[in-house]
Amino acid sequence: MMRKAKIIGTGSYLPERVLTNSDLEKMVETSNEWIVTRTGIEERRVAGEGEFTSTMGAEAAKRAIELAGILPEEIDYILVATLTPDYIFPSTACLIQHAIGAKNAAGVDMQAACTGYLYALSMANAFIQAGIYKNVLVIAAEKLSSITDYTDRSTCILFGDGAAACVVSSLDKPGLSIESVRLGADGEHSQLIIQPGGGSRCPASIASVEQKQHYIKMSGNEVFKHAVRRMESACKECIDAVGVSEQEISWLVPHQANLRIIDAMAKRFEHLSSDRIYKTLHKYGNTSASSVGIALDELLRSKIVGTGEKLLLTAFGGGLTWGAALLKSEGVTG
Repeated sequence: MMRKAKIIGTGSYLPERVLTNSDLEKMVETSNEWIVTRTGIEERRVAGEGEFTSTMGAEAAKRAIELAGILPEEIDYILVATLTPDYIFPSTACLIQHAIGAKNAAGVDMQAACTGYLYALSMANAFIQAGIYKNVLVIAAEKLSSITDYTDRSTCILFGDGAAACVVSSLDKPGLSIESVRLGADGEHSQLIIQPGGGSRCPASIASVEQKQHYIKMSGNEVFKHAVRRMESACKECIDAVGVSEQEISWLVPHQANLRIIDAMAKRFEHLSSDRIYKTLHKYGNTSASSVGIALDELLRSKIVGTGEKLLLTAFGGGLTWGAALLKSEGVTG
């Protein structure tokens, strides 16, 4: 019999330092009105001195483990979704494993850009269903400030730092059961969101640094077109797979990339009121892989989610990658 996988604890971490639109006005040719009108972002968090992807991920992980009511030693496997690892190697998962004392856990990094949390959740779900592991720790953490060009107003206004985590388990505890996950990818459009430098195709060199190849490059208008369409299709496939109607969804938790994208998504869910679409974009910006997880953790800690309520998560990112996950509350949270 296939085991049921359940999220039994969530956690998140945001750096204390706040980078406001007013701050950006002093750094690049832009304005608060221009940023808010086009993105919906008012401020974002930036890692301080001594804060890295691993340290932020470790803090989020500790909070998820505490809420799950288990010990770090009970974690069997650690999956870290990030496009800003501390190092190319060793993995950020290994650094976090040591930091949180999960001495019995294996660990690995994976990368699906902004869809990373959902890709990792899908893998954790499969491990639990197959009976391979009992407790899988999913972490999505990003220090995007380390690859953001603060002279490029088209990208620097968007991104922030942060981390999210959840414990996916087979234990009989209250939580969110994973009902369905749908993922997709399209490498034909890989150049739309890319960090050109730093890999084996364009190793670090004086020229690559001078040409700013180690920063995020993005074709915003083209990304927008793909994002809305791909997230909508993933959501519909996800709920159709388990026979759930749109009317049964209590909360939509979308990737926090751009308010225009979120609003365009909302129009495709005519039975879901705007106050049931959870948003953190205005205060955190786009934190890539961690954005859905941060929003989910904040939702669960600030709202009462009753037994049987259904939450739909969706994201879109570079690759191109996209996905959706349907969760059902089994025990009141909040």
